[in-house]
Amino acid sequence: MTAARPRVFRSLSEVPRDFGPCATTIGNFDGVHMGHQALIKRVASLAAERGWKAAVLTFDPHPAKIVAPTRAPRLIMTTDQRAEVMGSLGIQEVLILPFTRELSELSPEEFVRNVLVDAMQVRAVLVGEDFRFGHKQAGDTDLLTKLGAQYGFEVDPIDPVNVRGERVSSSLVRQMTLAGRINRVGRLLGRSFSLEGDVVRGHGIGRTQTVPTLNLKPSTEVWPEDGVYVTRTTDPDSGRVWQSISNIGMRPTFDGHDLSIETYLLEPLAGDSPARIRVEFLWRVRGERKFATAADLKAQILRDVNVAQKYFRRITGKGKMTT
Repeated sequence: MTAARPRVFRSLSEVPRDFGPCATTIGNFDGVHMGHQALIKRVASLAAERGWKAAVLTFDPHPAKIVAPTRAPRLIMTTDQRAEVMGSLGIQEVLILPFTRELSELSPEEFVRNVLVDAMQVRAVLVGEDFRFGHKQAGDTDLLTKLGAQYGFEVDPIDPVNVRGERVSSSLVRQMTLAGRINRVGRLLGRSFSLEGDVVRGHGIGRTQTVPTLNLKPSTEVWPEDGVYVTRTTDPDSGRVWQSISNIGMRPTFDGHDLSIETYLLEPLAGDSPARIRVEFLWRVRGERKFATAADLKAQILRDVNVAQKYFRRITGKGKMTT
């Protein structure tokens, strides 16, 4: 991600006078998948063409947590992670609006007037064809178009994006991630699925009985099915990158009862242990299994390492590091 990080604002009161004029898109954008990217790239292109700013309006928490808590989805990415990806796609400003009961009760016209026009100074709004907004989702693209004509902005509904004949959605990304279908998830996202978070203290078993690992506490709520994966690990603070192999699961060999995400680096650490890591999941090797002894598990880990090394030799030989 080489583009500049966008300016991020977390309430209407933070929005500066120079926020607009802008082109924007509106949504949750969890995962920032290929469908989201098509919208965002169109926003960035239109803004550059017209001399406006490229903006995104999103929400925190997910609106379902306020209006339908039992149906609220587990989140693929944090709002900061989404903003980082959006910046790489050309977005200059992100407004993360706190989603409250009061906001949910705004009529469609109140939402347009108070948020889009008065605060953001929108000149164009690009949304999916099934976009809904306002109290009880009373607004649709037709109403948004009428309000745009009234308040002086254009509206451009965008067709959904399909990958291999299937419509891309955040719910599909969640479903495939939870099933461990990492390659398919990569196609839906246009990049490798990753988890990021703090490195935390483990149980000390790996260092003494199997292999030493970095233990990740993810900052998000969706992770792949239990098992062993070829991964790539990055220290976001220093930029250091390592080939790696990771296990997600309950450590059944040691009768574990809590989820752990453990990563073994295939290359020397060469420096201080990172405080945070980002782990990209590239290939599923196998499911998690219980072994009779720690020695048996260590032997299997070394076989898994061999699989990972072959994987990296293969993709490096092709001149790329992708899935």
